Amino acid sequence: MYNSNIPSRNELPSSKQLVVSTFIALIVACTLLITCVLPAEYGIDPTGIGRSLGLTQMGEIKEQLAEEATQDQALQEQPTQKQVASATPETSNTASETYKVTLKPGEAAEVKLAMKKDADVDYYWSVNQGHVNFDTHADNSQVKYHGYNKGKAVTEDKGVMTAVFDGKHGWFWRNRSETTVTITLKLTGNYSELIRVL
Repeated sequence: MYNSNIPSRNELPSSKQLVVSTFIALIVACTLLITCVLPAEYGIDPTGIGRSLGLTQMGEIKEQLAEEATQDQALQEQPTQKQVASATPETSNTASETYKVTLKPGEAAEVKLAMKKDADVDYYWSVNQGHVNFDTHADNSQVKYHGYNKGKAVTEDKGVMTAVFDGKHGWFWRNRSETTVTITLKLTGNYSELIRVL
């Protein structure tokens, strides 16, 4: 009924052959784990092979994105804003100032403006070297997060920010380059104070 032949005992692998095959499979699996999986998934490259294959860079990007997603989540869940530094021009008048912040590799900062709904602020920021990831957003007691703009590996950004509601409106930066950067933020517009949140 079946055409398959049952192998004889002599054709079956011996216990020694099974042990050797298992050992070889284990070595291959460990080699793949170290040279491919760890660099591609976690940016860990003990041998240097992953970087030469371009896998380590992929893993580093995944880790950056995961870390930034955690930061974004923390920003959205942040119940109150702690005022660390502030400047307080008159609410009804147009304010103009320049603010600088220095970040080491991997460090982050957040600066926000207290603005009334429909108030406008012209802004321009740039880094002196390297690059940063940024998130321009707003919040208040009712709104945990409102995004305006985001970018990765950016050296500058400019535009007009119009407040969609009364609250805090500003920028989150993270230094993703391998050198210390200084961000210079130039502002002109209607806001009551500048707050260094982080």
